[in-house]
Amino acid sequence: MTAATMTLPSTAANGLARGRVEILQFLRDRTAVIFTLAFPAMLLLLFGTIFGDSYDDTGVSASQVYSASMIAYGILSTAFVTMGSGVALDREEGTLKRLHGTPITPTAYVMGKLILVLVLSVGEAAVLILVGVLVFDMPVPDAAHWLTFAWLFLLSTFACTACGIAVSSIVKHARTAGAILNVPVVALQFISGVFIHPITQLPSWLITVASFFPVKWMSQGFRYVFLPDSMKQYEAAGQWELGRTALVLGAWCVIGLVLCLVTFRWTERDR
Repeated sequence: MTAATMTLPSTAANGLARGRVEILQFLRDRTAVIFTLAFPAMLLLLFGTIFGDSYDDTGVSASQVYSASMIAYGILSTAFVTMGSGVALDREEGTLKRLHGTPITPTAYVMGKLILVLVLSVGEAAVLILVGVLVFDMPVPDAAHWLTFAWLFLLSTFACTACGIAVSSIVKHARTAGAILNVPVVALQFISGVFIHPITQLPSWLITVASFFPVKWMSQGFRYVFLPDSMKQYEAAGQWELGRTALVLGAWCVIGLVLCLVTFRWTERDR
């Protein structure tokens, strides 16, 4: 084989190959698989059982609202916390340093992580939707709403994954990653209408703060997909605001990608 015919795999090919490795490695840890998929569903069962009252004359129960909103929590937990911790662990264990000596580029590595997150998030969303539909009688959306679900799901997953990888750069030790990354996650759940709904129960300044972050728009978008139009009155603006949701999530995709590529490093201290 001549030098002219010897070409290195493309970034896309390396990213796909890395994604396959990430999935296989994750599936080998059955405890992590079960915990990742079951924990959001357990929270949904808990909240849905405790808070089951209906919203006035809409016929929609609080458990159905939680069923829709918790999809945002599942994505954020998987994409932000799991990936942030995973990258910090890869760096601490020297996995990233070893990959640095291969044709894997930062873009290919991020692609691999994103593929893993997409697979996990699809599984997690499926479990939450099944619980919502089978246990709490959450309505099954029509085709048009499923189309909205698709772009909302993809934008949410990409934005949270990129931000998780970017934030991993400030984590000094993998053992503290969970504690550090869960702080913004828990705070955003409460001020973004995931755990507290209607969101208008919160002070207006907290709603304004939440509006700068993607979680509010994620949970609001998923409520649009699965709940009847009469529920829009309980949103902060009294509307679903799908256009603004797409703009905010799109902006966070760009912000997250830039931060991810700018802050990414192969070792604790690049030389």
